[in-house]
Amino acid sequence: MAKTLTRTIERIAQIYHQPLPDLLFEAQRVHREHHDPHAVQLCTLCSIKTGACPEDCAYCSQSVHNPTDLTPRPLMDLEQVVAQARAAKASGATRFCMGAAWREVKDGPQFERVLDMVRQVAALDMEVCCTLGMLSLEQAQRLKQAGLTAYNHNLDTSPDYYGKIITTRTYQDRLETIRVVSEAGISVCCGGILGMGESVQDRLELLEALSGLDPAPESIPINCLVPVAGTPLQDAPPVEPIELVRMVATTRILFPRAMVRLSAGRLQMRDELQALCFMAGANSIFTGPILLTTPNPDSSEDNRLLQRLGMQPQAR
Repeated sequence: MAKTLTRTIERIAQIYHQPLPDLLFEAQRVHREHHDPHAVQLCTLCSIKTGACPEDCAYCSQSVHNPTDLTPRPLMDLEQVVAQARAAKASGATRFCMGAAWREVKDGPQFERVLDMVRQVAALDMEVCCTLGMLSLEQAQRLKQAGLTAYNHNLDTSPDYYGKIITTRTYQDRLETIRVVSEAGISVCCGGILGMGESVQDRLELLEALSGLDPAPESIPINCLVPVAGTPLQDAPPVEPIELVRMVATTRILFPRAMVRLSAGRLQMRDELQALCFMAGANSIFTGPILLTTPNPDSSEDNRLLQRLGMQPQAR
């Protein structure tokens, strides 16, 4: 087993560190074999319950451990969420994601409300994704029955670096939640965050951990840290642009069929960098002015960018 893992990380490193023209060429070849190179899926992420989270994630404005100026908000009403999903669909989004700042899902009226949200958003003929923290197999099965398309549960970083970012939940806890989601027949959305002080090797080991998931994730969000005042990472420097492009391209090559989602941090990216990421195999973005609690490009800006690139939103 150790030799297999060594070979895996060595292969990932060889892909990542090759000359950039060769890396992009290989990523484009793989991308075109499995996806429309002109289409980008638009997603919208709605924070249905905000703040007061007991986890101590060093990057997060919603943690009770981090003295940010975020105002907690209780679970949204069903009608509000459905209205936001309708608006997202009208703006071209085909996937609607709902995030709740919970450590874990608890049975009861709030979970029943979330199940109703899933049912009604699915009825709009949209893909439905949730990120609600840890959950049991029975809860995952109920989400599946309600019409949930995918469940997001990021690994965030490498197993070795993880403890420097989070101490209230283990890496194994995250892997167990992903296992439960897969067992329930729900597609897994799982990625990480760049720019938290991790090394390039940590990023490669994150990809190695993702490669070990069975089945492979159908959706891989690549986030760049958006530093928030009051968090331990408030002064973290931005991700080096070419390193981001290399990460996107390597992800595309390792996961040919997955949707590679260019997620948080796009507001700080120039159009040229986003274009390079699309060339490297990214084929999805989150659109709308707010991504959970951090600023994000408005959908009109994204539409203008895609038009300039001769690309278009992916149809349902």
